Amino acid sequence: MPGTVKLRSIKKFGQENDGYEFSDQGKLPIFCPFKYYAQLIKFRFASCREICMMIFGSICAMIHGSAQPLMLLVFGMLTDTFIEYDIELNELSDPDKVCVNNTIQWRNLTEEENLALNMTKSCGLLDIEYEMTNFAYYYVGIGAGVFILGYLQISLWITAAARQIQIIRKMYFRKVMRMEIGWFDCTSVGELNTRMSDDINKINDAIADQVGIFIQRFTTFVCGFLMGFARGWKLTLVIISVSPLIGVGAGLMALFVAKLTGLELQAYAKAGAVADEVLSSVRTVAAFGGEKKEVQRYDRNLISAQRWGIRKGLIMGFFTGYLWFIIFLCYALAFWYGSSLVVDTQEYSPGTLLQVFFGVLIAALNLGQASPCLEAFASGRGAATIIFETIDREPEIDCLSEAGYKLNKVKGDLEFHNVTFHYPSRPEVKILDQLNLQVKSGETTAFVGPSGAGKSTAIQLIQRFYDPKEGMVTLDGHDIRGLNIQWLRSLIGIVEQEPVLFATSIAENIRYGRPGVSNDDIITAAKEANAYNFIMDLPQKFDTLVGEGGGQMSGGQKQRIAIARALVRNPRILLLDMATSALDNESEAVVQDALDKVRMGRTTISIAHRLSTIKNADVIVGFEHGRAVERGKHDELLDRKGVYFTLVTLQSQGDKALNQKAQQGDDPVAERKSLNRAGSYRASLRYKYGLPDDDSEEVEPAPVARILKYNAPEWPYMLFGSFGAAVNGGVNPVYSLLFSQILATFSMPDPVEQRREINGICLFFVVVGLVSFFTQMLQGYAFSKSGELLTRRLRRLGFHAMLGQEIGWFDDHRNSPGALTTRLATDASQVQGATGSQIGMIVNSLTNIGVAIIISFYFSWKLTLVILCFLPFLALSGGFQAKMLTGFAKQDKDAMEAAGQISGEALNNIRTIAGLGKERNFVEMFEVQLEAPYQAALKKANVYGACYGFAQCVVFMANSASYRFGGYLVYREGLHFSFVFRVISAIVTSGTALGRASSYTPDYAKAKISAARFFQLLDRIPKISVYSNEGDKWDNFKGDIEFIDCKFTYPSRPDIQVLNGLSVSVRPGQTLAFVGSSGCGKSTSVQLLERFYDPNNGRVLIDGRESTRVNAAFLRSKIGIVSQEPILFDCSIAENIRYGDNQRELSMDDVIAAAKKAQLHDFVMSLPEKYDTNVGSQGSQLSRGQKQRIAIARAIIRDPKILLLDEATSALDTESEKTVQEALDKAREGRTCIVIAHRLSTIQNSDIIAVMSRGYVIEKGTHGYLMGLKGAYYKLVTTGAPIS
Repeated sequence: MPGTVKLRSIKKFGQENDGYEFSDQGKLPIFCPFKYYAQLIKFRFASCREICMMIFGSICAMIHGSAQPLMLLVFGMLTDTFIEYDIELNELSDPDKVCVNNTIQWRNLTEEENLALNMTKSCGLLDIEYEMTNFAYYYVGIGAGVFILGYLQISLWITAAARQIQIIRKMYFRKVMRMEIGWFDCTSVGELNTRMSDDINKINDAIADQVGIFIQRFTTFVCGFLMGFARGWKLTLVIISVSPLIGVGAGLMALFVAKLTGLELQAYAKAGAVADEVLSSVRTVAAFGGEKKEVQRYDRNLISAQRWGIRKGLIMGFFTGYLWFIIFLCYALAFWYGSSLVVDTQEYSPGTLLQVFFGVLIAALNLGQASPCLEAFASGRGAATIIFETIDREPEIDCLSEAGYKLNKVKGDLEFHNVTFHYPSRPEVKILDQLNLQVKSGETTAFVGPSGAGKSTAIQLIQRFYDPKEGMVTLDGHDIRGLNIQWLRSLIGIVEQEPVLFATSIAENIRYGRPGVSNDDIITAAKEANAYNFIMDLPQKFDTLVGEGGGQMSGGQKQRIAIARALVRNPRILLLDMATSALDNESEAVVQDALDKVRMGRTTISIAHRLSTIKNADVIVGFEHGRAVERGKHDELLDRKGVYFTLVTLQSQGDKALNQKAQQGDDPVAERKSLNRAGSYRASLRYKYGLPDDDSEEVEPAPVARILKYNAPEWPYMLFGSFGAAVNGGVNPVYSLLFSQILATFSMPDPVEQRREINGICLFFVVVGLVSFFTQMLQGYAFSKSGELLTRRLRRLGFHAMLGQEIGWFDDHRNSPGALTTRLATDASQVQGATGSQIGMIVNSLTNIGVAIIISFYFSWKLTLVILCFLPFLALSGGFQAKMLTGFAKQDKDAMEAAGQISGEALNNIRTIAGLGKERNFVEMFEVQLEAPYQAALKKANVYGACYGFAQCVVFMANSASYRFGGYLVYREGLHFSFVFRVISAIVTSGTALGRASSYTPDYAKAKISAARFFQLLDRIPKISVYSNEGDKWDNFKGDIEFIDCKFTYPSRPDIQVLNGLSVSVRPGQTLAFVGSSGCGKSTSVQLLERFYDPNNGRVLIDGRESTRVNAAFLRSKIGIVSQEPILFDCSIAENIRYGDNQRELSMDDVIAAAKKAQLHDFVMSLPEKYDTNVGSQGSQLSRGQKQRIAIARAIIRDPKILLLDEATSALDTESEKTVQEALDKAREGRTCIVIAHRLSTIQNSDIIAVMSRGYVIEKGTHGYLMGLKGAYYKLVTTGAPIS
């Protein structure tokens, strides 16, 4: 009874049954040109061998597709045989009739009289067992054929696809690595990474097994209809007339679901943005005690997402119900009209009726199942267009091309002739404007000028990252556009402000400078770069891994490795782009020495902001607005009173000590110190944002009971939903009951009785359809309601729990903001899979199978037992088919990880790679990594093929055995033939249904894992709890602070001691300034005070009480903090200022008062929307000085007893710094204040200055006292650089 086998699929595919729309033949041609065009674009890279594989695979798929209609022919004949046999039995059951000479005759009449009465019905000729054996062989034959064809079809297509994808991946990466830098400016790296993985996987989906399956289904569709029209066109037309209803329903459903999903995602995106913003700036939220406020803001945004989710569930329930209703109406109509053709006009035999009915049904179903494939083709085509566009694009500056001259001898004279340039990503901004400039060989030329004047741009033009729009750059008189790029770049060594290291060992990083360089050369280069000593101090020396992006190294160490890398090239031209600006004084002195050593005899261009680095250059060139406005030596330019003069005077204001340039003695501590700097707060951040390795701890799946406990308030919804699901489950077996009942009527002798019976059954079909409509709707609504409520509850709880963790928890790279937001978005919604819909699915399947088995055992237990042997296989095949539909791309993603890491690193650091000319190496590394996934894909092709073949042929085998045994029972035990159909169709349909349900289990497993991860978060007890009310609180908070022998390491880098016995105290109302090189623990001490962390040893006393005993929320409410990079939230200026005090409601007057104190009011009033101006995400709409002042207003409004200023002015230019500094001085009045600063002018008037080094205070006192000591502070001041 194969037809019904397939029938169960309507349930799953009801949603995709757009298929029915195409049933009218007129619409068919849509597919053909579409397919043809898709093939053209996607199979570009198929070689002859792959084309043969694909053609052969398609032929197999077409033959496979015709197997189902073929089976219906057999099935029709089988039915007719059974009915004939039953009619014969009915006739002979009359005691007056007897079988004579193979005809049925009246017992008491002569032969002539019988003839006259037209008694010619044959009898005794039909050997039912023999016939059934034949049919069984047919079935086995078709089944075996299907197995082989299915295997070939799938494995050939997948193999062909794997080879083409391999080629596409290589071509794409090769092409991307050849692109000019300007192209990368316009294309984000994230986008390229997704293209490398997702888009190419989409192409893979579109040219692999899906094509075979599409061809197979499409063939089934065509053959099914052909069979319907050939065997009985009247009935076919009647059935087709109903199909538009189904098509319209399915189409509308798809439309609504897509729209609602869009709305739901949009609604959640808002909440997701809130979560992302809050988690990225969790330190700010903690410092201002905004946790509860943020949880409410997040929850408000979740409500609308929940509403859309529930609507979606209701609409899906409604349309699924509608489709089932129409399908049952269709059954009723077909059987009513068909039976009249069989009984009244006798045009059809009952077998023909079944062939036509199931032919059309299977055709429609397969068309519906082919539509997901079309989706894959469409998205594959979209992806292919983008990928091939890149593959076909010719780079404007091709770094791998062989063309161009290589000069025999290079002197190193560089010259810019009338160069005009703008970046391709910002064509409206002119960066260089008619720049004319000479750089003589062997000299050191310094470029100075304000930011944005075009200094770095000039350097990038020398490297030929870009070509000038007008004018030209020449090397020794040759236009560099005529020179070979790789050769040109090999002459140039570059050290940037933020040097990029690759994630290998130090030696390998230096070796990137020049291929095939010996170890001695590496050591020499390291010595020249002043890097040798610190490398030898590391445990693994040159084999030390530098970590992702060099994250394990401090700034000074990275700089020196980068310098060694530049030197090992032995470059003619050395470009230094702010090479020392990111360093503190001591490291800077060391690196500067290294640079001074290596400049000799090379053409050197140095860009710098610090005068100490520029003064000894041979020529200084002043830039302004993209032109070189002045050149000369230090003294000449000072006399000219131009750009250079203003820069110098601005910088030395407050640094009077500039002129007495006391040379700093070489300090052995410096070396160790910069080593130690790796422990600084910034380094721990840099480390934190390295790429997360996805080896998140294995979690035990959560017990379902606990998940349900969270869903407990929704139990009435779940009860109703389960009731609906149970009724829906019973519908299938009832269908098989009715179906076999109709067959039974065909062998009834009395026509009137027959007609009445048929009408009754058709009516019953309609009733079942109605019931199904309402229960589907009930199930859809109830479960979506309970599921959405659960999702929202979990998201809120999860977010609440995240904000309650201590700050150290966020330093763990597994808890980066990105990872946490994803966890909220996906984990919470996946947990639904373990409750509502999952329960529905289970109840549905259980009632389905339960009812089916009860019916079967009732009608014939022997036959039931035979079929039950096949049940496990049927379930397997159903599950497998459901899996096939989703495609297999998911598993391949993991295999691509390694290659993805290489491509990610290459794209992120493309400038460095281009500068070093290392594109080829990365392409080769990438291609090596592609080999493993490719081999895996080929292996999989065979496994999938075999599984698919098996899944397809099981049904045929089950049928062959059951009908053969059924024939035996009918003959030997007088079982009525309709019972055979009843039992077989009941169990076979419910078997495939079981398989479909089991295919939902991955969802279920995923849900349990997600839930476990969630519960882990909810159960974690933070080391420093924000929400608890325990801990001291007191009224007259004075702000007396004392650090006693504090030792501390960051939890994310436990091997590095940051504070090493810090002891310092500050009385209420005093100002304490921390100075010292970066990494000495200045920022860290501030974080201990905020109780972001607690010290590992020692104590922090606040008003004489130990900080660990003080209530965290209370303590933070007394502290205002302004940090170097203030973080603002994406809301209005007023809201940002109000954020300072989340304990109470603040009026607008409070806000304005605070703004006035922070020198902010006038600026805000000049904006069109004043205080309602939105600051943009991360405050991007404002300048740094404006952001700083908002941050100061935010700190002032909470009227804190303690004010922490962490480098609050270091990032500003001199103008804004003045304003901000005034605001800060106002804010400090009458408060205990701790300042961390790089500039002397900011700290000279502090009450206590503490000089820190390596985590403890080496000197403390007032400015005058420390200058008198002539110790570390004196040295820092007199070296004349800003203190860092």
